[in-house]
Amino acid sequence: MKNESFDIETYDNGYDGYHGVIDNLPDLIILDIKMPRMDGMEVLKKLREKTDTPVIMLTSKEEEEDELSSFKIGADDYIKKPFSLNLLIARVKTIIRRSNSTLGNGNPKNKEDLSNIINKGFLKLDKNQHTCFWKDTPLSLTITEFLILLCLVERVGHIKTRNQLIDYAYGTMSSADDRMIDTHIKRLRKKFKEIDDGFDKIETMYGLGYRYKE
Repeated sequence: MKNESFDIETYDNGYDGYHGVIDNLPDLIILDIKMPRMDGMEVLKKLREKTDTPVIMLTSKEEEEDELSSFKIGADDYIKKPFSLNLLIARVKTIIRRSNSTLGNGNPKNKEDLSNIINKGFLKLDKNQHTCFWKDTPLSLTITEFLILLCLVERVGHIKTRNQLIDYAYGTMSSADDRMIDTHIKRLRKKFKEIDDGFDKIETMYGLGYRYKE
């Protein structure tokens, strides 16, 4: 991957990896579920207590249940082993690109662009800063959660199918499926309800998808 001009830090075990990442946050983290000293799920759980940095999980065929569990904890994507280096590079580039597009590529001028601020009642989203507020209280969202919410909010009252949400949040390179979208929606609702127990803006339209209520 260094041939793709990525600066890479590698670690032999989950414990060292966690502390190395926290001390110097990267643009993207790749975790193997099976690691010595601290497995990938535990590392992910601890990371999500500290940062919303995008995370790709590496899983094997027999770890399918772990895939859903990783999304419940806050993974952004996963890749099944064995996989080609080209696939990994493509997925890494996709996540970094969507993260940069949401964050405005760090351009200070973009950060002041009010056209990238979305206000819907008590909800405020800043597409450049990747920030979300509900009733003036900040929510900590992963890039995938933010993009799913953004997709719903951009057309309030309109139903978004799970496939539309997958395309918006992951792009065409992902193997994400309906269950992963459902898991992200559950996490979104949980985060809003931690602030406002009466939050009910994200509706399930059975057999169709989801919508953000007017």
